[in-house]
Amino acid sequence: MNIHEYQAKEIFRDAGIPIPPGEVATTAAEAEAIARKFGGTVVVKAQVHAGGRGKAGGVKLARSPEEAREVAEKILKLTIKDLPVEKVLVTPAADIESEAYVGIIVDRASKRAVFMVSRAGGIDIEEVAAKTPEKIMRRPVDARYGLQPYEAMQMGFFLYDDVKQARAAAKIMQQLYTAFVKSGGSLAEINPLVTTPAGDIVALDAKMVIDDNELDRLPAIAALRDESAEAPSEVEARRANLTFIKLDGNVGCVVNGAGLAMATMDLVKYYGGEPANFLDIGGSSNPEKVVSALRIITADPSVKAILFNIFGGITRTDDVANGIVTATKQNPLKVPIVIRLTGTNEDIALRILQENGFSAMTDMDEAVKKAVSLATGKAA
Repeated sequence: MNIHEYQAKEIFRDAGIPIPPGEVATTAAEAEAIARKFGGTVVVKAQVHAGGRGKAGGVKLARSPEEAREVAEKILKLTIKDLPVEKVLVTPAADIESEAYVGIIVDRASKRAVFMVSRAGGIDIEEVAAKTPEKIMRRPVDARYGLQPYEAMQMGFFLYDDVKQARAAAKIMQQLYTAFVKSGGSLAEINPLVTTPAGDIVALDAKMVIDDNELDRLPAIAALRDESAEAPSEVEARRANLTFIKLDGNVGCVVNGAGLAMATMDLVKYYGGEPANFLDIGGSSNPEKVVSALRIITADPSVKAILFNIFGGITRTDDVANGIVTATKQNPLKVPIVIRLTGTNEDIALRILQENGFSAMTDMDEAVKKAVSLATGKAA
């Protein structure tokens, strides 16, 4: 689950990390009032779940309350990466001497949380990693002991030559690790971590991604979810207990099980297509899930062909067939559909489909090739 910058800053602030003050506005007038309260130059920042806000015009300086109003009015009209800006964060501008990067991610290879720190802050860490990897220090953390003081100090000295600043940075990293674990994070990031002319170290930006699997035990964190900032298709899928990830291709894929989903997407790409999504109806037998899945997929204009690839085990294929029939009666399809069903109650499922004018396949390769061909207009 993504959360907004202002929400991440609250979590970081509660952990003791030095964060500049800031307030959220949903109108230009509110932004002006907040800027007047702070006085001086402020920064107005779009609050959307998307990177590259600055490049998209979503982060701007304002030197007066009146300018803050003008800037906020423009930003609140923006749509950044298909997400409309509905609120802005207004925060005092800081004098910056230097910028660094501090982040934690969950590393699949080492199965640990891994710190990444760099003196090259203020830009995408992916760009630093690609062009100048020697500028990044990586340090895995043993969850049994947490981030040890000596480990934090090593990273602090990687960022700063000044002992006082290195110690301050080390303390911030330990606080960040505490916030990361306590909040069920899968990513926590400060970019930039800045030094001021007075030598202080301040976190100017904050980003957190929460592991969805942690939300059941963390209701206060779960309450931070802002569905208005999420893609409608993902919201509907979550409410229907479907696993859905939007991708950039044109073959809509409905499967059951993550392993089959990965195999299906690999095969779509192998035969020259591009998956439009990852939609897993899971292992239960419930025609309503299929109805919801088709409704979500057919709402995506980029989908040019739909591929159902179901391997029935716990999932009964006759339930899937009934779901397809029900869904298409409610909303007739505007794109071709390719159905591959095999497994539990396969004979019944095939009969249901045939009686309702559908054909189905049992061979996965042939089904994928046909879906790719229909989506691209070319032989796979």
